[in-house]
Formats: sequence, C-alpha cells, structure tokens
Amino acid sequence: MGRDTLLSATIGDQGTLKKVALVLVGALFIAAAAKVTVPMWPVPISLQTLAILLVGFTLGSRLGAATVIVYVAQGVMGLPVFTPTTMPGIAALMGPTGGFLIGFIGMAYLAGFAAEKGIAKGVFGTAAAALVISALLYVPGILWPMALAGGMGLEAGWIARDAGFYWTAFIAPFLLGDALKAVIAALVVTGGWSVLAKRRA
Repeated sequence: MGRDTLLSATIGDQGTLKKVALVLVGALFIAAAAKVTVPMWPVPISLQTLAILLVGFTLGSRLGAATVIVYVAQGVMGLPVFTPTTMPGIAALMGPTGGFLIGFIGMAYLAGFAAEKGIAKGVFGTAAAALVISALLYVPGILWPMALAGGMGLEAGWIARDAGFYWTAFIAPFLLGDALKAVIAALVVTGGWSVLAKRRA
C-alpha cells in the first residue's frame, strides 16, 4: 500500500488482521450508505458511490478494491447490502446494474491510486479525480447492457438498445448527483488531511 493515503498516514503499516477488519468495516460502511437515499433533481440519489470513493481515497488502491470486492460478494450471496432498487443476489450481476457493480471495484482502486500518487490531497485535485473516476464508472456500466448482456444470451428491454436510450436512462439523470458526490468526497478527504496536519503540529 502506498504511503499517501489517510489510512497509512494515520496508523502506518497494518498487519493482516487489521487489514481484514478494515475491509469488513469498509464494506459495512458502503452497505449502510447504499441504503441512504437523498431527494434530488432529476432523480433521488444514494450515497453508495460516495462511500466507495471515500473508501478508495482513504484505504488506497488494493485495500479499497478488496473492500468493494467483499461488498459486492456479500450482495451476490444475498445479503441486503445493495441499494433498494438493485435486484438481490446473483440477479444483481445479471441485471441492468451488473456493469456498475463490477465497475465499483475499479472505482475504489482508481480512487486509491489517485491518493497514493498524491493527487487526492487538495480540494480541487481530489474533486477532479473523483469526477473523472465517476465518469469512468459509466464505461462498464453501459458496456454491460449495451453489448455484453445480449451476447451472453440474456433478453430484456434494457439490452442492446440505442445510445440515446442509455444516455437517458443510465447516465443523464445521475450526472448532477455524481458531481455533487465528487465535491463532497473531496471536502471530506481534504478535511481529514487538515485534521491530521493539526494533530501533528
């Protein structure tokens, strides 16, 4: 793990048991955030991706990705950890949000990578990184219903539609929420660094 994350700067190197505990706590944090829905225009938003960004920025690339793998695995096994609108169990991976669930792992990894490289320390750098990472989440999110699901023999109204459908149903309604969550993530992360700096002063 890199030395430029809040976790490593706060408590230093972690043993195996401590890493396992951090992963489990992080997965629980994401699950709790997934259940919080904030009224917003044009659609309500959950805090799931905000939690994933924070986990990545705080824990680093590898531990952050491991945390999200555990979170997704818990949901696939049937535990009630996903958002209320996500299908339960293995159906979540086969449904319209399957690409996003897999993309969450990359989202946490990239956030951690940005932290380890020193990008995610200032408000603007962290917000910019969070915005880019949030935008990249749409790649697997749209690739799954647009091209891959149909190739696997699945049939549903959300499979292999035109680009306009995916823009309207999968992307446009969530852009404002993604931008807001990127800013919040930046404020939380930089606030954490500020508190740490004051304690060391």
